[in-house]
Amino acid sequence: MSQRLTPTVFEEADPFGLLLIVIQSLLLVGAAAAFFFQSPWTMPLLLAFLLVSGVAWGTRQAVAARVLTFLMTITTVVTLALIAIFLFLEAIPAFQLMGIDILLPLDGDLWNPSTNTFSLVPMIWGTAITTVVATLVAGPLGVAGALFISEIAPEQVREVVKPGVEILAGIPSIVYGFIGFTIINPYVSTELSTGFGALLPIGVVIGLMALPTVVSVAEDAISTVPEAMKSGSLAMGATDWQTMKSVTVPAAFSGISAAVLLGIGRAIGETMAATVMIAHVQELPQPAFDVFDSGETLTTLIAGNFGPAVGTEYYLSALFAAGVVLFVIVTTLSIASQYIEKRMQRKLGGDR
Repeated sequence: MSQRLTPTVFEEADPFGLLLIVIQSLLLVGAAAAFFFQSPWTMPLLLAFLLVSGVAWGTRQAVAARVLTFLMTITTVVTLALIAIFLFLEAIPAFQLMGIDILLPLDGDLWNPSTNTFSLVPMIWGTAITTVVATLVAGPLGVAGALFISEIAPEQVREVVKPGVEILAGIPSIVYGFIGFTIINPYVSTELSTGFGALLPIGVVIGLMALPTVVSVAEDAISTVPEAMKSGSLAMGATDWQTMKSVTVPAAFSGISAAVLLGIGRAIGETMAATVMIAHVQELPQPAFDVFDSGETLTTLIAGNFGPAVGTEYYLSALFAAGVVLFVIVTTLSIASQYIEKRMQRKLGGDR
């Protein structure tokens, strides 16, 4: 059993430091509680917390740094927990009204607020189709781009291409959506004789939006592969391509998979670009696998219907139910990425 060598915050602090820790904690908890209950004491308590934190930083910097990082971590975890609880509580009326039918296809109308009929099947299916299309765009192209930047491109090209790719990630999604609405949607609907706002061009645009994220994260993962592994492969007579395929990519697979999953998460959660381009049809495509038909996604459903739903019970609750489904999907992806990373670490001789 390993022995802990790093002292805790409380072991490092003297009596005055302990007093500052207690006061900081109480002030932060008080500010959070005041904010939750919409009390006018929120700002005074928050300012007092910042003042005490400044005093602690000036007098006990090491202890203050540990305390602040600990408190911020706890605040983040609690905030995420409160968001999840709020989503589930607000979605309860819709789940009580529809039961399991909210996740199943129904006869007749699938989504009709006037009759309190709320089936999320068309939106879940639309999200799945656009996500698959986006993954097919961002996954292969992103990994290929990362390999090019990290392993193939000369230094002068790398210094230009990598910052350019990272800049693309900062372009607002509404810009992509506007380009898709004014250029891609008319082209696809005219040349391919499809409905305006088909799922295929939306998935392509979302994939292009996720591409910079996949390239950047995957390139960072590939660049961390030890040079000795690649040099050893080349010394054994392998070509550059064989080294990349058999050594570099497997060694960086956990990071590459995380990059692709981040891209999938971006695709699932994308709102504005899809909202601008999509036709907002709450029906299943006919046939279901027709990517050239119109549809709706979970995010565009929430964005496009939140205004009319305000003031209603079941309508608004159904939108929160869509948020719950999104939350569960993203959480599942996060767990899957962690599982893949741990499995690859064991396979490559890392943590056991």
